[in-house]
Amino acid sequence: MKTKAVRIHGKMDLRLEEMELSDIGTDGVRVKIISDSLCMSTYKASVEGEEHKRVPDNVAENPTIVGHEFCGQIVEVGEKWKDKFKPGDGFSIQPAHFYKGSLMAPGYSYAECGGDSQYANIPMETLEMDCLLKYDSDTYFYGSLAEPMSCIIGTYHAMYHTKGGSYEHQMGIVEGGKLALLASVGPMGLGAIDYALHCDRRPSLLVVTDIDDARLTRAASIYTVEHAKEMGIELHYVNTAKVDDPVAALRELTGGTGYDDVICFAPVRPVVEQADAILGHDGCLNFFAGPTNSQFKAEFNFFNVHYASTHVVGTSGGNTSDMREAIAMMNAGKIDPAAMVTHIGGLDAVVDTTLNLPGIPGGKKLMYTQISLPLTALTDFEEKGKEDPMFAELAKIVAANNGLWCGEAEKYLLANAKSID
Repeated sequence: MKTKAVRIHGKMDLRLEEMELSDIGTDGVRVKIISDSLCMSTYKASVEGEEHKRVPDNVAENPTIVGHEFCGQIVEVGEKWKDKFKPGDGFSIQPAHFYKGSLMAPGYSYAECGGDSQYANIPMETLEMDCLLKYDSDTYFYGSLAEPMSCIIGTYHAMYHTKGGSYEHQMGIVEGGKLALLASVGPMGLGAIDYALHCDRRPSLLVVTDIDDARLTRAASIYTVEHAKEMGIELHYVNTAKVDDPVAALRELTGGTGYDDVICFAPVRPVVEQADAILGHDGCLNFFAGPTNSQFKAEFNFFNVHYASTHVVGTSGGNTSDMREAIAMMNAGKIDPAAMVTHIGGLDAVVDTTLNLPGIPGGKKLMYTQISLPLTALTDFEEKGKEDPMFAELAKIVAANNGLWCGEAEKYLLANAKSID
């Protein structure tokens, strides 16, 4: 069958094209993609082209489909998988399947599978590694956000601590401990706040920093100090650009002990060094910020490594277990990653949006692959609604939901937007 898809042909060379999907045979699964959330990792793959570790060397001759945060419906199932899947099932996908050590992943490596497409054939590796996940909801964008949320959850699980006299690592953040999230009001940072407030290992103190008052104010309006208190957490938002000595101010909030856990969301040397400086005894720093500069470096206090048992870990993705946890928590209403989304668009907006992603302000750009729609900020709905009734109604729906994208808005959009066909 034919499908429209955004494919990478080389460095900064993405194209929206029509292509033919092969028959799935007896051991394949075909899906209809509804939503894909654009990731900065796709921009990085676009910049690096065939030099990217997950993009094939021959991508110029055999282009692959981009997009790895996708969700939709299963439409065709080969005989091998009929006991597990059926047409009409919802799905989400874990792209990091590490099949036999391979780095291949949907959204980077496959000619017939990526999120920025109307339809896709699921790779054998994804099926064999149980990374095609059932998704029992008709709100598709949550399924797309399950992948970035799994990365956040994996970050929390990767934190570790030690005990004197033992070499055994205690995994996870310190329950009832002191947690700082630095540069943490971007889309991934907002998800990290949400998870910290609602996971099963909640801290007693949560400090969130940034240098942008508007973004801090938005975060504080979504994840309020009052709600955090209800969850047994003392929450502070701090603009470190307005503090003479950020390290002293942040340590003061701990009573001088420093933090058990610090997650750094920005590949900026002063922020990384600030994260190190606020660690307490046995403090764990997670560098959750992928730099594009392969020579990125920052100083780390090795006196404290030796005498205060401070340590560092880095994470860049979640595993299938993390993704299942994300889906379960969303379905249970424990977390709501809608705060990540600041823009929506159609399949025909993917190329320009991806190639210009670092320069577009806001959070997640959520693309609906069955429709045609320019990239549009949620905050622009009301103005666009003066001329377009669809945006007028979307503006009302979003306004009634504290300015956040939601299932009702998605359903209305899909029912009223122009088809990509």
